[in-house]
Amino acid sequence: MKCNASKSSEGNGQKSLSCDDECARLERNRKLALALNIDPEAHKDDHVPYGAETLRMFKENVKWAQEQEREFRVFATDEGEKRLRFKPMPSHQRTFLHSLAEDFGFDSESMDPEPHRHVAIFKTPRFVMAPMKTLAECVRIRLNADAAAMNLVEEQRRLRSNNEAYNGFILTRPRFGLTVEELRSDLSAHLESTPGLTFDISFLPSEEIVLKAKPATTSTNVQASSIEAAVKAMKSAIVNIISAKNLAAACQLCASDSSLNILRREPDGSETADGWSRVAAKAAAPRSAPRLVGVGEKSPYTVLGSRLRDAKRKKEEEAERAKQEELSLVDDWEEEVRKEEAEMVGG
Repeated sequence: MKCNASKSSEGNGQKSLSCDDECARLERNRKLALALNIDPEAHKDDHVPYGAETLRMFKENVKWAQEQEREFRVFATDEGEKRLRFKPMPSHQRTFLHSLAEDFGFDSESMDPEPHRHVAIFKTPRFVMAPMKTLAECVRIRLNADAAAMNLVEEQRRLRSNNEAYNGFILTRPRFGLTVEELRSDLSAHLESTPGLTFDISFLPSEEIVLKAKPATTSTNVQASSIEAAVKAMKSAIVNIISAKNLAAACQLCASDSSLNILRREPDGSETADGWSRVAAKAAAPRSAPRLVGVGEKSPYTVLGSRLRDAKRKKEEEAERAKQEELSLVDDWEEEVRKEEAEMVGG
């Protein structure tokens, strides 16, 4: 906007726009977000402020649901309104209103018996502001996210079906704060065990780590098959160290190009994919095969059970014997008292 200043007028430079209702609403929301430590940026991009059940019911009747959402937003922006009552409606529509009220931060309640049962929503202290995204926008975000996930699955399947020779390792979910220097120090004994090969360690944008094998010098010519055989041979030792020192969640063989694009990844369930599953299975496996009991031979568990039964029976017999002795002592005592009384009377 031009200032329009002149010798006789200050123009628009010293003027300020008056704050209207929209401006006041935005300022109020900004202060509330600041007081409640809410980051408005977190409610942009791919953030979805609605529950999955709300979105599912929205897609079943989009036009009607958008009308109800509009009522919610008008109610949310009106500071003077504390309660909104909807007209009677079927149970499945009332369920949608309850779910949407929960997403907005309202309390909701169904009132009156059928066929006049309806929903009323109330503003409570936990209500801050209406979600910035509409239900329709969030449905599109979810559809795009699902499509991206399917593309990722297809990409992973393509990587696993590739026949590129393995030339390194890929570590998934590395330990927080792990550095390249620390990883190289822990694995140096094995990474340097193959003459003519050296390893580059790099972090990928996916937060995975690639250990790529390459010839130690530019003049060294190493066949791809030889590199693959070398990384396969040292994988077991690498996995053991990563597991023992908790360096990452998993380690797999991989093939990558000069730009560190992953061309092939070792399948999780293959016999060569150690991962933690094989480490755990190896640790949990019995150290010796169970001995089969021959015909006519008693199992050691059977012998032990018999001994326990015999000891229990002996203990019960001893307790019964002690009880009988105690009863006989009582009888003898009473008999002696009767004899003494009889002698005193006779005397």
